[in-house]
Amino acid sequence: MSQSTPNESDSNTPGGNTPGPRKNQWVNLLVSWFIFTFVINIAINFFSSSHRMEIEYSQFAALLDEGLVKRVRFEDEYLLIELGDGANLDAVARILTPSETANRPRSMGMMTPKKWREHLRENRVFYTGKVDDPGLNGRLLAHGVDFSRSIVVHSPIVNFLSSWVVPLVIFYLIYRFISGRLGHMGGMMNVGKSKAKMYGMEKSTRVSFADVAGQEEAKESLREMVDFLNHPDKYRDIGARQPKGALLVGPPGTGKTLLAKAVAGEAGVPFFSLSGSEFVEMFVGVGASRVRDLFEQAGKNAPCIVFIDEIDAIGKSRDNQAQMGGNDEREQTLNQLLAEMDGFDSSKSVVILAATNRPEVLDKALLRPGRFDRRIIVEKPDLSGREAILAVHAAKVKMDGGVNLKEIALMTSGAAGADLANMINEAALRAVRMGRPAIVQEDLTEAVETVIAGKEKKDRILNSEEKRLVAYHEVGHALVSALQKHSTPVQKITIVPRTMGSLGYTLQTPEDERYLMTRGELLAQISSLLGGRAAEEIAFGEKSTGASNDIERATKIARGMVTQYGMSDGFGVMGLESAQNQYLDGGNVMTCSEETGARIDEEVSKIIKACYEDAKKLLSENRDSLSRIAEYLISEESITGARFMELLRA
Repeated sequence: MSQSTPNESDSNTPGGNTPGPRKNQWVNLLVSWFIFTFVINIAINFFSSSHRMEIEYSQFAALLDEGLVKRVRFEDEYLLIELGDGANLDAVARILTPSETANRPRSMGMMTPKKWREHLRENRVFYTGKVDDPGLNGRLLAHGVDFSRSIVVHSPIVNFLSSWVVPLVIFYLIYRFISGRLGHMGGMMNVGKSKAKMYGMEKSTRVSFADVAGQEEAKESLREMVDFLNHPDKYRDIGARQPKGALLVGPPGTGKTLLAKAVAGEAGVPFFSLSGSEFVEMFVGVGASRVRDLFEQAGKNAPCIVFIDEIDAIGKSRDNQAQMGGNDEREQTLNQLLAEMDGFDSSKSVVILAATNRPEVLDKALLRPGRFDRRIIVEKPDLSGREAILAVHAAKVKMDGGVNLKEIALMTSGAAGADLANMINEAALRAVRMGRPAIVQEDLTEAVETVIAGKEKKDRILNSEEKRLVAYHEVGHALVSALQKHSTPVQKITIVPRTMGSLGYTLQTPEDERYLMTRGELLAQISSLLGGRAAEEIAFGEKSTGASNDIERATKIARGMVTQYGMSDGFGVMGLESAQNQYLDGGNVMTCSEETGARIDEEVSKIIKACYEDAKKLLSENRDSLSRIAEYLISEESITGARFMELLRA
């Protein structure tokens, strides 16, 4: 594994003049206020003139000559015309209805004389544009029309207050009302506040390392950080520097968050917890502001622990973002986090813990020493770890004295801590349903099956033909497994349908924990998976859809043998795929050409065909045992591994 030099990450370290999120926040608010004010002014102007209708100046002159005008007021840019109360509406309508060829003002539309008369009964005010007409005043006097000129004193201060300040006040009140209703925002100045939850360290609510089982190596790495928080002087005397942060990496459910709480509980210090997604909002700069506020709170409450769960939400590599379009808000948040971790005083005894199950996407500047100094792997527990986890959760419920937790640990290979806790809870629920005062071994075994395969589906009743097909299929799995040298012992065979889609299954439990598998063991596993399909073909001469999952798993193992494990005769020791998102089962990425990919498919097909022929051969040689055990399973629906072996030896 290559290591970077101290100067490698300097180019990635943000300087002191990072973009100000508060400035960006206020810019967004000012732009919103300007748009709001502009819309308000447009609306005021529109509604203030919506009750008036525009007419042509020639029509105004005709109305004046007919003696239909009562009053005229001279405005800055137009004349405001009011008709007399006793004006002849028919005459007005005739004048205002232009001929078919005349140009009509847009506001008049296509109104007929009848429509005009209806309009004039409610509204007799019109306006027209000013024209150069020197004799207008004399004609108004001659017809006895009252006229005047509006004198408006245009005060710049009044105009500014009415046009901009008043809308600003309205905008602010609306914003306060909305933010108050939303509750979590609180107000303008709280948008950039950190959302971290601070947990007190009361003894009754503390989590300690005793509550975390199956992660001894991770706990050992974290105990030193706890000791630094409790006894910083002995480290400072020798010149040791406190690690600024630790990154907890592992699959979901393995106890990363629980470990972080245990560190805080052991140290007896405040614990700030938040998710990486809580930094990011729609306004650019808010996330960076929240990062600053978080570190300010941590400094005031030192010594303390800050835990950022799912840090990949804000810590993704900036190179990947540049290729995919980027995100200004996330990048500013990451830059601020890098700057704060660089500038944070390590003497304040603040430890930054973060958790992720996608370490491969994190920015390299975030992972360098001086920020997250340690990477702590929190893997799925091994056999002893699973047994210890089961013991921790079993201590919280009533257990029968005859319970064997090691047997359950053997059945749950690959399970995470959260899965094991769920199994104990399912066992407790089943004990209550069965009316028992304590959990017995049967409850735990059934709980394992419930978590793995789902509950028994009582409303799904197979017909006799399907039942026979499923029975032969499952016995085929078990028989091929038992007849091979490299195989896992059968624990249970059942043809009772389960809620996760299986019509039956064969449960196999290893005798001990395995960390490596040989080529022979992998081939035996493929043959066992294909034993169900082989049994169908031998017994019925037909192939059903029930083997789809078996075929998928067998193909995956065979492909891994060719592309990852170097167990292929055609390619030899050669890596052709690389793992992607190893903690999330994200599949593999091809690292070869399309031509090589076609050869890989051929090699995988050879392995699967050879294993299938081996399975058919074993079952054909033991045809009587296959039929005898399958018929027994049809009548009993479920048999144990011990009973299966008795029937096989009979």
